[in-house]
Amino acid sequence: MDANPILAETTRGNWVENRHRGAYVVIDSDGRIIAAAGDIERPVFPRSSIKSMQALAIFARHAHEQFHHSQQELALACASHNGEDMHVEVASGLLSRLGLSEADLECGAHQPINAAARAALRAEGAKPSSLHNACSGKHSGMLSVALAMGVPTAGYASREHAVQQQVRAVIEAVVGEPLSEAKCGTDGCSIPTYAAPLRAFARGFARMATGNGLLPEMASAAERLFDAATTHPHLVAGTGHPDTQIMTAFKGRVMQKYGADGVQCGAIRDKGWGYALKCDDGSLPASLAMVAALLLDVAEPDADQRALLEGFAHQPIKSVRGAQVGEMRAVAR
Repeated sequence: MDANPILAETTRGNWVENRHRGAYVVIDSDGRIIAAAGDIERPVFPRSSIKSMQALAIFARHAHEQFHHSQQELALACASHNGEDMHVEVASGLLSRLGLSEADLECGAHQPINAAARAALRAEGAKPSSLHNACSGKHSGMLSVALAMGVPTAGYASREHAVQQQVRAVIEAVVGEPLSEAKCGTDGCSIPTYAAPLRAFARGFARMATGNGLLPEMASAAERLFDAATTHPHLVAGTGHPDTQIMTAFKGRVMQKYGADGVQCGAIRDKGWGYALKCDDGSLPASLAMVAALLLDVAEPDADQRALLEGFAHQPIKSVRGAQVGEMRAVAR
């Protein structure tokens, strides 16, 4: 099998220090490929990039009707958030309305990703809770699915639980392919993650953007989730995060979500195109440079959007003293 092409490189001084290979595809809901490079049929774990697909379970089991999820709560269900106060408050509010608490979350606790939020916790002498976990919004939404299904909330993160079976079913419905136990792992927040081709995830995002190929109820749910995420991009990630900045700049046109280990997925909504990208070595900065270059090519950015994307496609590398000593940059294709 041929190696994937080099899509980004790191320079130091006047020399290329690292080269980052990867693959990407932009596709429409009918499966027509708009642009592609590398092996788009190799199964990859999408990690957190498909949280909006996972959140479709809220609608499939009518939890949204029973618990009246706000647009902010739906945005947080799609999020890998920074653990800032606004994120904690939205997740806590939904749990309270469900009659549950942070003790019911099975995502685990970690320090807030945002430096200011970490400093504030230290100043208070407080420890991080599961609410600060980047995935607490997704997990809160999954707890609402358990209650709507009438099944125990305990163990909802396990592969065998009815909630995760429902999540798997909605992802399969969107990507149009079965997810196999033979290609299954556990994500950092303890829920299952299934590997499938980049092409399938990209097409799934195109179908969510257009509703084409989806049952009417699922098409409506996808639109609501994309609307929530792009209307409240600060809840999907947070202060200074590229996902938040990109969705803010594109004003609803682009749904963008990163995943751990170099995955980037999303949709150019007004074109009806989905995209999926994987950096082979898992570098997040390299995958950001790659997806920025991709959006520069296919999303028709205006001047301000272009300036933002150019900054991500050419990221300065600085010394401890602040001098620029190199660059992480996308490789033109």
